[in-house]
Amino acid sequence: MKFRLLPFLSTLIISLFILACSDSKKEYATMLIYGGPIYTVDSSASKVEAVAIRNNKILFAGNLEEARTYENDKTQNLDLKGKTMTPGLIEGHGHFMGLGYNELNLDLMNTTSYQAIIDAVAERVKNLEPGEWIVGRGWHQSKWDSMPAETVHGFQTHHLLSEVSPENPVYLKHASGHAGFANAKAMEIAGLQKIALDGVKNYEVEGGEVLVDASGKPTGVFNERAQTLITKHIPEKTSESDIKAFELAVEACHRNGITSFHDAGIPKETIALYEKMKSEGKMRTRIYAMLTGWDKELLNNWYQKGIMVDDDHLFTIRSVKLNCDGALGSRGAWLLEPYSDRPDHFGHETLPMKFVKETALNGLKNGFQVCAHAIGDRANREILDRYEMAFNEYPDMANNHRFRIEHAQHLHPEDIPRFAELNVIPAMQAVHMSSDRPWAIDRLGEKRIKEGAYMWQDLLQSGVPIVNGTDVPVEPVNPIASFYASVSRKTLKGIPEGGYEPEQKMTRAQALKSYTLDAAYGAFEDDIKGSITPGKLADFTIFDQDLMTVDEKRILDTSVVMTIFNGNIVYSQQ
Repeated sequence: MKFRLLPFLSTLIISLFILACSDSKKEYATMLIYGGPIYTVDSSASKVEAVAIRNNKILFAGNLEEARTYENDKTQNLDLKGKTMTPGLIEGHGHFMGLGYNELNLDLMNTTSYQAIIDAVAERVKNLEPGEWIVGRGWHQSKWDSMPAETVHGFQTHHLLSEVSPENPVYLKHASGHAGFANAKAMEIAGLQKIALDGVKNYEVEGGEVLVDASGKPTGVFNERAQTLITKHIPEKTSESDIKAFELAVEACHRNGITSFHDAGIPKETIALYEKMKSEGKMRTRIYAMLTGWDKELLNNWYQKGIMVDDDHLFTIRSVKLNCDGALGSRGAWLLEPYSDRPDHFGHETLPMKFVKETALNGLKNGFQVCAHAIGDRANREILDRYEMAFNEYPDMANNHRFRIEHAQHLHPEDIPRFAELNVIPAMQAVHMSSDRPWAIDRLGEKRIKEGAYMWQDLLQSGVPIVNGTDVPVEPVNPIASFYASVSRKTLKGIPEGGYEPEQKMTRAQALKSYTLDAAYGAFEDDIKGSITPGKLADFTIFDQDLMTVDEKRILDTSVVMTIFNGNIVYSQQ
């Protein structure tokens, strides 16, 4: 009997040894997430029961029973308790430091009248010494409940503002960033009070204009590149304020479920700041940065150095941002036909198209993506033309360029299919439609609005992805508002019934993809993030209700309750 047991015992010992070795090599999860709807944005399994992660990577996404096999005594269990999880949201076009400074400076995003701006400035004056600057951003005259009695070209004049701040220079950027509003003290410092062009309604400068009244005196409104007449006199930001603004921007992203951010145009000083923040372990949002196209020396230096793709996936530079026209609200968008409410005006070409072509060629030769701001139909057409010229000149380098047009807000119908034909990605901020559509029809007229404005579904059906976002600080960074706009085509007040041009609505699946996988594609990062897929980064956003099924009227009631970045909980709603 003793000898018969030996073979059995030998087999048992070998099996246990193999099993032990096997288990020692198995990767166990550091966190197991389950207990609510989990939308993966992965075509192989769009919805799963559980996700297992190890450190900052996804190990498994599927049913809970199988996910449990990745669990050991060190695994953290996160029960969603009915809440909904998606891939970490990606802000596809914003201004990171603008987000931070908007929290530091005078935030006029929610003002609904000129009087509200005056009151905000008057309150700030109380705590300042004479001569200290007041800067802010966020006003938009087309969103006010009423207009002041005195206007020029639909804009307010500075007189009431100057009365409440006679000794403090004031400069307040338009929500779009494409115009600004100065008081008399700021214009005095800039030496602009002596402009006198009797009977002339504007004062042109290269790439912009100073609005003037009937007597030729400036009204305080500076459009497009004319803003530099004032802004060059505003004291430089300090390193301390930059760091504070950066930290505030990171916190704002976490509160809103944003784990990645496409930063649309940064100078060398901001590059240095981000490198410092990363070296100090403070880069807790993934930044995909576009080099500002205003600085040719900066571009040439980077063309020589080549792209910078971060192995840690925290701070990557491989694109260039060009500002090619203005905004519709300030009538700076460059149009093929004149503005309906200003028949003598076509907007502004704020960057020579020759430079767009030159940059497109340099981008192809040096591996840089080009992202060109275009809102008006002429700007979009001219940029598509320059991109096409570059692709034809260097066809072997244009296989995976992923060039983008930022905003692509108003298109001529003939140019809509060209995006897919040229593989150009439209990066469109859906919330702009909610904010702008009620008054945009005054700028463009009904025909142009219906045929070419905010053409999301036509573009998607043509075969191109859409990168979504908010253009913060033009709009609040809140992605839920942009998701709502994407699927409803309504203002954030829920009007009109059925939505504006409802045939252009995104489905909820399309809207979520535009904020995740398609946004990752727009940054060459769809292989590492954008979906809940094994091997990708463990970035997730958790909501208090199911965005994919909740009644449309309740979408805006949704809150981000938790943000997971790099496998760690970085925000949890109290």
